[in-house]
Amino acid sequence: MSPVTAGVLQLLALIAALALAYRPLGDHMARVYSSEKHYKPEKWIYKAIGANPSAEMRWPAYLRAVLAFSAVSVLFLYLLQRLQGVLPGSLGFVSIDPDQAFNTAASFVANTNWQSYYGEQAMGHVVQTGGLAVQNFVSAAVGMAVAVALVRGFSRSRTGELGNFWADLVRGTVRILLPIAVIGAIVLVACGAIQNFAGIHEVGQFTGGTQQWNGGAVASQEVIKELGTNGGGYFNANSAHPFENPTPFSNLFEIFLILLIPFAMTRTFGRMVGNLRQGYAILATMGIIWVAFTGLMMWTEFAHHGPAFDVTGGAMEGKETRYGIAASSIFSVATTLTSTGAVNSFHSSYTGLGGGIQLLGMQLGEIAPGGVGSGLYGMLIMAIIAVFIAGLMVGRTPEYLGKKIGTREIKLAACYILITPALVLGFTAAAMALDTPANSMTNTGAHGFSEILYAYTSGANNNGSAFAGLNADTQWFNSTIGIAMLLGRFLAMVFVLALAGSLAEQKPVPDTAGTLRTDKPLYAGLLVGTILIITGLTYFPALALGPLAEGLAA
Repeated sequence: MSPVTAGVLQLLALIAALALAYRPLGDHMARVYSSEKHYKPEKWIYKAIGANPSAEMRWPAYLRAVLAFSAVSVLFLYLLQRLQGVLPGSLGFVSIDPDQAFNTAASFVANTNWQSYYGEQAMGHVVQTGGLAVQNFVSAAVGMAVAVALVRGFSRSRTGELGNFWADLVRGTVRILLPIAVIGAIVLVACGAIQNFAGIHEVGQFTGGTQQWNGGAVASQEVIKELGTNGGGYFNANSAHPFENPTPFSNLFEIFLILLIPFAMTRTFGRMVGNLRQGYAILATMGIIWVAFTGLMMWTEFAHHGPAFDVTGGAMEGKETRYGIAASSIFSVATTLTSTGAVNSFHSSYTGLGGGIQLLGMQLGEIAPGGVGSGLYGMLIMAIIAVFIAGLMVGRTPEYLGKKIGTREIKLAACYILITPALVLGFTAAAMALDTPANSMTNTGAHGFSEILYAYTSGANNNGSAFAGLNADTQWFNSTIGIAMLLGRFLAMVFVLALAGSLAEQKPVPDTAGTLRTDKPLYAGLLVGTILIITGLTYFPALALGPLAEGLAA
């Protein structure tokens, strides 16, 4: 069997597994967020934090709860790292420096999981399990809660109430993420991923050299880092490390986990707004982009010419021989089209055009299917922009799901889509203009520029993967990428929740003969075109200076 055929079969198997899980998981999530029942463990949590889960919140109150919870999370994780040197279970590691502790705290709370450190050489068991793994759960639950609040904005009318953040946060964690994570961790352990609290030990004493390795609760953290589209690895090699991702089956299973909730949330959306076809239209848009990007990535990595490429059957540099080109390409696209950031290959070693695909996937806004929650609300923002453009074409006030898209809604949607490009391009320009940041680049020319562009694209879009080759453990990059991660995550949520509140206050508009059918293939095509055009107009000059220039020169 040729590597290309094997890759296509893996892709088809992945699609089949996602299709089987789509309906039951999507319906389950809709029931979770629509239920009025509180389980006993959940009541204990509400009592501990002093929250009333039955109290409805308008968008300012919902936003304050999101920001307050996230601010406390940043402070807790920062202090945990700063105190690591005196904590038990630290494996003898010293406390983390202030700038790196800030960067890591911002990263994991923002669901980015950008890492400017070597995990196995910096973080002990307490920080890994009590800090980073906990944030993998709750940061994902925050994104899901905000997405559900926006969906309620579409489904409700004549009210500004969007539900209760604390109830959405706890239910998302307890009823959705935790059960799947437990099952997934068992699967990964069965595949060979480690799960222990072993200390540091030396290996290879009889081979002429030694290495130091430490154990950890790796399988449990690996599963939630993929399921919650987080991405931070226990080890520096991330999902290329055999302790995290031992076999080709575990590799495919991890890709499945990455895509599972973001795709299934489109059915949750359709169920909650009372129109499953609307969910299918969003699903189709996400699926078209994901399949197209995956196919294009496999083509660029298999079809590159040259003696070395001909011998290996494609661009094997930087890829694990356990997985090969196809599985690495599928993983790479899955992680950059979602806000995951996990890697099973060296992204900087991809071909010039391959690196451009990774960058473009993040620059789309990570909406195909995107992160847990963030992918859905990002796609719904683009859906609003698309109906607005369609309305301009026919001279009609745009409507979406029975809600008029007026001046206020368009302003909020426009602010949302402008935040990330402003952060990415602004910080990239500053870094290239200053001497100190530019000195962190390993490469020069187009590839060196791509390193900087990738870093800020990954941070501001809350992805977390790295192009590598860039020394990001400096005060400049730790600080600026940390700021980009926080603003890219939480400033965007301000506009999402304000939009949700505005939509919820409206009364429904009945469909007429002139209403644009947003559950048809024509609209899905319009939405795909809108996404590509907006992204292209925004980022094409930067891409032309980096991966496109490198790819065309190869």
